Amino acid sequence: MQRPGLARLDAVGRLNPCTSSALRGGRGVFGRDGLGASMASVARETGVGIATVFRHFPTKEALVAAVFTDRMDAYADAVATALEDSDPWRGFTRYIEAACAMQAADNGFADVLTMTFPTAKAMEKRRNEAYEGMVELIGRAKATGRLREDFDPSDLVLLHMANLGVVNACGDAAPDAWRRVVALMIQSFEAPARSPLPASPAHDDLYRAMLRALPAGDTAARKPDANS
Repeated sequence: MQRPGLARLDAVGRLNPCTSSALRGGRGVFGRDGLGASMASVARETGVGIATVFRHFPTKEALVAAVFTDRMDAYADAVATALEDSDPWRGFTRYIEAACAMQAADNGFADVLTMTFPTAKAMEKRRNEAYEGMVELIGRAKATGRLREDFDPSDLVLLHMANLGVVNACGDAAPDAWRRVVALMIQSFEAPARSPLPASPAHDDLYRAMLRALPAGDTAARKPDANS
């Protein structure tokens, strides 16, 4: 069963008004400007003081995790849907198209898929579940002979990083350019391979690349002032 998204949580009254406002502000700002946007920008979008935002979300990472919980659920569901496909190669390619479309639709989530957030335990657990499903999907697609044998799960992380770059570079000027890039990448994944690939990046190196620090001023917990 899909977990309730933020709108559904709000609808049943499980979030207080200030928390709901901060979440809506974070969704709007991060979705538009990506995770480089500051907490001050979220506060302006919400119409409250920055200390009020920090009262409910002591760190930027905490707000990011809350804002994108339902997006990560949808991402994991895309993997589960792909695993249900009777044709593993078709499921694999449709998963890639769906995940990259999620990036194109939301600049914040485009960043989330190329980063990791160690303190956001629930979101990272969901990401890990999706990763395990992807590993199984990759194995099935290879077994059909359609996916090249030297494809590595880390290649999906690199794909998301590449797609992020295209989405950010093209913006509104060429909003669908990512589709061509993704199609080119899918074709390069298909067997038979024309030539061997360079070695995959080491797991620890790729993890460090995903562990990009948010601006110190936004990640540090702040004490709310008395007037917020």
